Amino acid sequence: MSLLAVEDLAVARGGLRAVEGVSFVLEAGRALILRGPNGIGKTTLLRTVAGLQPPVAGRIIMDDDAVAYAAHADGLKHALGVAENLAFWARIFDGGSGDGGDGVGAVGRALAAMDLMALADRPAAALSAGQKRRLGLARLLVTGRPLWVLDEPTVSLDAASVARFGAAIRAHLAAGGSALMATHIDLGLAEARDLDLTPFRARPGRSHRPAGFNEAFA
Repeated sequence: MSLLAVEDLAVARGGLRAVEGVSFVLEAGRALILRGPNGIGKTTLLRTVAGLQPPVAGRIIMDDDAVAYAAHADGLKHALGVAENLAFWARIFDGGSGDGGDGVGAVGRALAAMDLMALADRPAAALSAGQKRRLGLARLLVTGRPLWVLDEPTVSLDAASVARFGAAIRAHLAAGGSALMATHIDLGLAEARDLDLTPFRARPGRSHRPAGFNEAFA
């Protein structure tokens, strides 16, 4: 079963096309890792799939509310504790709790998966950079969303935490989810394949400003 299909996609950054003519299908239980040199458009493509900016051309086919997106910002409420942050996101996404909707079961599983149980009551503002990153990634586990879109998810993580997150992705895939990501780290995903964006680099000088384009957010 396909969770995501991309057809002849073109995306733009700063009013200039980054990549174009990108097509792929991502099936349940599989991961796709975007490859290519820095600046080619991996982040722009991920943001487009996540619905944060419109495509220049082509189609993105998936169910509504399928995506959980994790990028460089951890998306934390610093005044809330670790468990409170996860409970907040479980309510926002309204899915994946498996416990009557209050998020407690999903929160406990997420805390355990990312080794945050001992920090459950600590305010997010008091966490180290690596702990904040682990909490930001733990949000994925409470969303109930089948498609994880990940932009360099292992930044600020030590080797043990990278291994934990790799295990979380493998469990997500085994449960029928999928993942689209850009990463330079080997997460040990046997279910993953690579897509090199280099052949899809847009021709120099091709400009395009989609409807609603705002240069401040390019």
